[in-house]
Amino acid sequence: MKLASLIIKETENWIALNKPSGLLSIPDRAGNEISLKKILQEKYPSIFTVHRLDRDTSGIIVFAKNEKAHKHLSLQFEQRQTTKIYFGFVVGTMQDKSGTIDAPIAEHWSQNGSMMVHRNGKSSLTNYQVLEDFGIYSFVQFSILTGRTHQIRVHANHIGHPIVCDNLYGDGKSILLSAFKSKFKLSKKEEEEKPLLGRLGLHAQQLQFKEQDGQSEMLVIPLAKDMEVTLRQLTKWKRR
Repeated sequence: MKLASLIIKETENWIALNKPSGLLSIPDRAGNEISLKKILQEKYPSIFTVHRLDRDTSGIIVFAKNEKAHKHLSLQFEQRQTTKIYFGFVVGTMQDKSGTIDAPIAEHWSQNGSMMVHRNGKSSLTNYQVLEDFGIYSFVQFSILTGRTHQIRVHANHIGHPIVCDNLYGDGKSILLSAFKSKFKLSKKEEEEKPLLGRLGLHAQQLQFKEQDGQSEMLVIPLAKDMEVTLRQLTKWKRR
């Protein structure tokens, strides 16, 4: 994996990258797997973690390149002064086409590594807007006002519409073309159908924060290719 292909923008204080799905943001406890931070440390003498994305979430992530920038950026995330926009596919049709999910999140009492909605959890707020309803799936924009672990995934599941392909909070099922294309047929070269989307259907598309001089920085990237293809196929099917 070439680091240069992942860089969105770089300054003397920070570097923003388009993290692929399946890659850890930072090393896990065992430290055996490759992570984006490890890759960065091979090139940069100092790299500081500002925030994280789940392993299977793709999209924008920012790392600081010095202590001053780390403190400045981390404080904005802690004080909810950043704007974080995600695009995602959820299961089913959402009754309310927009709204706010206000449900506290806590660590799951028995399942290590997972979270749950619990009255004694930390305050967690997620805004959402349905961009397209495909019946079996919906394409949704999420804006998180807090930064809890797995927040969008937990909240989406909480309202009955988990993120597609979510093995932890949903059924983990991939999006298959055969699920909505009635005359679908495998080619003779294929033994089984290849999913349109076989990973967590969540993408960090937009991030806004302030530079140390007070100037606003807005980072926007396209939808991940696998999600773009899925959206295009679902849109094509809906128009028929």
